[in-house]
Amino acid sequence: MFTHILIASLVSLINAASIVSRSQSYYPQPAVLGPQTTITIGNKVIAPDGFERSATLVNGIFPGPLIAAQKGDNFSIEVVNELKDETMFKSTSVHWHGIFQNRTNYADGTSFVTQCPIAQNHSFLHKFSAPNQAGTYWYHSHYSVQYCDGLRGALVIYDPDDPLAYMYDVDDGERIIGLYSSSDHHVFVLLASTVITLSDWYHVVAPVLRHIIGTNANSSLINGLGRYAGGPASPLAVISVEQGKRYRMRLVAMSCDPNFNFTIDGHNFTVIEADGQLTEPLMVDQLQILAGQRYSVVLVADKPVDNYWIRSLPSLVGASYAGGTNSAILRYQGAPQVDPTTVETPVQDPLIETNLHALINPGAPGIPGYGNADINLNFQVTNNTGLFYINGVTFRPPTIPVLLQILSGAQDPSQLLPNGSVFVLEANKVVELTLSIATTAGGPHPIHLHGHAFDVVQSAGSSTFNYVNPVRRDVVSAGNNGQQMVIRWTTDNSGPWFLHCHIDWHLDAGFAVVMAESPSDTAAHIDPVPS
Repeated sequence: MFTHILIASLVSLINAASIVSRSQSYYPQPAVLGPQTTITIGNKVIAPDGFERSATLVNGIFPGPLIAAQKGDNFSIEVVNELKDETMFKSTSVHWHGIFQNRTNYADGTSFVTQCPIAQNHSFLHKFSAPNQAGTYWYHSHYSVQYCDGLRGALVIYDPDDPLAYMYDVDDGERIIGLYSSSDHHVFVLLASTVITLSDWYHVVAPVLRHIIGTNANSSLINGLGRYAGGPASPLAVISVEQGKRYRMRLVAMSCDPNFNFTIDGHNFTVIEADGQLTEPLMVDQLQILAGQRYSVVLVADKPVDNYWIRSLPSLVGASYAGGTNSAILRYQGAPQVDPTTVETPVQDPLIETNLHALINPGAPGIPGYGNADINLNFQVTNNTGLFYINGVTFRPPTIPVLLQILSGAQDPSQLLPNGSVFVLEANKVVELTLSIATTAGGPHPIHLHGHAFDVVQSAGSSTFNYVNPVRRDVVSAGNNGQQMVIRWTTDNSGPWFLHCHIDWHLDAGFAVVMAESPSDTAAHIDPVPS
């Protein structure tokens, strides 16, 4: 009875941004999970772009359910492995992308770095807090290329004291319209459609594709819906807005490979967040978003009541908007439920990373000037016969996770495996990392560092350095051949942290290293270690 009342209430209260199918009035997203919950990893046949295939999913849906929390909440998420499909990976892990995991390195969810994979019919309890973090994050498998088969979802930490809240009226995940709780978990039922996920989708399972150099996605999906070239006119995601209101849209690039150029016909939007870090507001009309990156943008619904194309063009050869591919619909309330007829708007103000500036405590740590950090690292990336190398070494996952090696007494780089891929850093030092792309294909390469946000003192393709007020984030482009990026962070979070390309095929081919921060302090820093 309660369930029926709750569903009826959900449908009756939907009056803002939502996912709408072409043939139905409303098609609300599934229930949103709270910070204390259980998620089940299993297999199910789905057809998000009209092509049926078995996938690896969280709670049977793609993308996985939004996990929503308030700033200061404690997380307790049990990951249960019920995978059975023999054509895909049956072990798993889940990484909470962008969460620093300070004092809880073991909960980072990174196979062979912080934990063993979760075996079939087993579970792993992730208990962690993020006391000083708020913003847009996500979660995904960190076992081989498994997230390409569907294990990905958004995670948002809302800040009731957001200093930029004056800029928007609607941030839907904050509006709880039903709540179910039990002794072991909480499920928030709410309308969370201002969270917009962008993902690629494949018709062949990832364990096969990982052996094919240069594999391309069959389609791209917006909020889990899309079309592929030559396929059926399957439903597209629709974001419904009310004229005159201002919406905080949280964009999450869950891609395994391509980046996306995101636009909305006839509309500008103002960037206010990059990867969980508030930025000085910056108005743009297009943004390029790489795998793993997130942006919050404020969209003002000030255009005539109508339908407008949302465009998310992937960086794939031949990509277009033909037949509604790579598209979704922005629908003003009162507009007919038909496809838009709007024309792509010429881009005048694209997002340029060097124009983004941190809003809170701007400025890179340490003494300004290139090479003036306490620890200065230079990584050169090359590619040979399909494998990636950082300073001549390709990453091969160790049989014993790096964290377990450290807790067992290994401290020196010569003791830590894999050889040549673990870099030991002293505690409380400023690190400046220069990562240059020498001879590789498939760029621009999005580089992610676990356990930290960093200041981007030089963006790829730029000749200038900014130590005063650079953007702060956790995924940055290293560019293409002949380009480099330079970042800074402080080693204030003891433990092994993965640094890798977030194109999953490239990570699988060795584009990674481990930053082991003060191994001698790790046991005390994460005490108590769960059994």
